[in-house]
Amino acid sequence: MPLPFLTADRTFEAADESSLPYHDRDRWRRPYRPGPWRVGGAALGLLLSSFVLFGAVLTALTGTTTSAGITFVLTAAIVVAALRVLRMGVWVSPRGLRQVCFLVTRTVPWERVVSLRTAQQPVRWLGLPRTVQGQALTLVRNDRAPDDTPPLLTTHSLDFLNRPAGFDRASDAIEAWAAEYRRG
Repeated sequence: MPLPFLTADRTFEAADESSLPYHDRDRWRRPYRPGPWRVGGAALGLLLSSFVLFGAVLTALTGTTTSAGITFVLTAAIVVAALRVLRMGVWVSPRGLRQVCFLVTRTVPWERVVSLRTAQQPVRWLGLPRTVQGQALTLVRNDRAPDDTPPLLTTHSLDFLNRPAGFDRASDAIEAWAAEYRRG
């Protein structure tokens, strides 16, 4: 059985100019890919949940139903936490800008956005209390002081640690969305 998608001798097909079926600009989208630290942490969380789930099955077969139920709930909590870590980041749509954190999601309509600025400043390293010198994309809103809002993206976050070019592309994409929708 030939597999033409795996061979180099097939003819090059020009890319179709129509938009992709999932290309809906009205949906919330992250204008960058999640970084390897974020994906790796979520993968380790899901791996841990598989071991805990195996333990829950063993506990259900040999132990009490209460302890098995507690272990199943722990497995579900680990899976939900891993998926929430993957969901964290900055999302944009024509309605506004959304910053998804682990426990909190903040949405700012484009009408409240004054500007987005990339600045050199002390930033948190991997979200921990330790700060290092780096770049941050900050949001200036018309209803708050500029120092009152946390940075949207930093060069030392889970998505952009050791990827300065990725940070530049992501901040440029978010600034382009802001320039497009703040005028409208």
